[in-house]
Amino acid sequence: MDGLPFLPGNSYGNPTRTQFHRSQTLGYVNGYALKKRPTHGIGGEALNYNQLSEKELNELASYNPTLTYGQAKRSAPTPFVPSYVALDKKILRFRAWLIGTVHEPEEFKRKVDILYFLVDDSMMIVETPDEGTALKPGKLVSRQRMPKNDFGGTYTWKDLNVDATLVIYGRVYHIYDCDPWTKDWLESEGVLVSQPIVDPLESSALTNGHQHENEPKSTTKKGQGDIAIDKLRQFLEMDRKVLRFYCIWDDRDQMFGDARKFILHYYLVNDTVEVREVHTPNDGRDPFPILISRQRVPKDRYDVASTFPAVILELSDSEVREYFSPPDFGIGKTVQIYNRRFFIYDCDDFTKAYYWKNFGLTDFTPASFDTKGKAIKQNDSNGFAEFADAGDDLPDNTIHSCRTLLMQPPRTEFSKIADKDGLVLRYEAKYDSRRPEDKGRRFIISYFVSDDMISIYEPPVKNSGIIGGKFLEKTRVARPGSTAERPLFYNPGDFYIGAVVDVFKHPLSLLMLTTLY
Repeated sequence: MDGLPFLPGNSYGNPTRTQFHRSQTLGYVNGYALKKRPTHGIGGEALNYNQLSEKELNELASYNPTLTYGQAKRSAPTPFVPSYVALDKKILRFRAWLIGTVHEPEEFKRKVDILYFLVDDSMMIVETPDEGTALKPGKLVSRQRMPKNDFGGTYTWKDLNVDATLVIYGRVYHIYDCDPWTKDWLESEGVLVSQPIVDPLESSALTNGHQHENEPKSTTKKGQGDIAIDKLRQFLEMDRKVLRFYCIWDDRDQMFGDARKFILHYYLVNDTVEVREVHTPNDGRDPFPILISRQRVPKDRYDVASTFPAVILELSDSEVREYFSPPDFGIGKTVQIYNRRFFIYDCDDFTKAYYWKNFGLTDFTPASFDTKGKAIKQNDSNGFAEFADAGDDLPDNTIHSCRTLLMQPPRTEFSKIADKDGLVLRYEAKYDSRRPEDKGRRFIISYFVSDDMISIYEPPVKNSGIIGGKFLEKTRVARPGSTAERPLFYNPGDFYIGAVVDVFKHPLSLLMLTTLY
């Protein structure tokens, strides 16, 4: 049977076979069931499998083939270099811009260097030194693996290329260039490096000869003459340099007013103004020298947009259009600071030298104290000023009574009172004000012809926020520009439709004549 070819019809079963079971594939070793390879098939026949015996393995291990020309030489094994040795001190350097946010305008387009360490895929961000900025260079982000997303991913060298944008810890970095070694290494790894990006501001500065964007820009500050300085240079050169002016605050046109001396300081380092009062022994005033603390003072604090909510907000730099500067001060000038008129009559030697050097002024003769051309005299014992050139036509007030020891009533025109007694002109007027909350206010002006007195009444308006009632008691009102010695009062000819009556700095425009009785 064994000699027959393995062809169809020549295979026969063994009629003498008496065992037909399959060999076991499980066994026990030290009490544990293990799988084993069967060595006999069905009926106990030995199975042929591709497995060398121990003897054959020993022969193959000690087998040395012989060649015709001698023993074969084994090739040297390839040297193995670990990655921490091959990539040590190999750093990719990229140049990028740090794009600042809205609340960080000073960080707009700051230049930084992004260093990528190939040995451990870590990165470090260092700010590039720049002479045109006051910010000190240094590390913005220390060496570490930079997070790429919220899923634990980190940036690798495959993510870095020219014109790529990286977001690292909430800051945006835009790569615009890299060094030659970095470009060659990326191209050796199959990365196509983009062309460097040129800053349009920098290119225009280089081609046209203009100033670089990071170089110190010289901005001519208004009021500094021909001196063009920036903030840093102003701080370094103008520190501890102060202009000192001697001035007078004359408010004798107000009740219990007086002429008082003050010193006005203008600090050149930051354009701030300070006003200090000059005290004398036994002047009867509180010993508080500072009238206006050091601050930047607007020239016209009411010259703001009509939409500005002045009721709830204070003025800021965005609303103020112009601040006081050195050209606004000088000997003989009157400066109005927060509705106070300060007449400058002299200054110190440093201030004179500053104006001579920067503005070319040579005349520093001290001016008269009084802005109206008259000398200011000390008050009398009764508390009222006396003017030597005043005539008999003084106003009917206490100045007429203080000329004599016995109090005398002012002279009265009885003929005018007898002819025009009870004659009153009434007008409806509106408030001409820049403030939007005062534009809708209406007034009733009563002019008494017999004694030229005026009273003003404001009708109450519901839900207006302004309490109506008596706006001005019955009194005589002087015209704007009249002197305190010889005042000119309003007369009936000044009241007509369309006229503007200035009542103690409150402009009222006459609309119509309401009643004549």
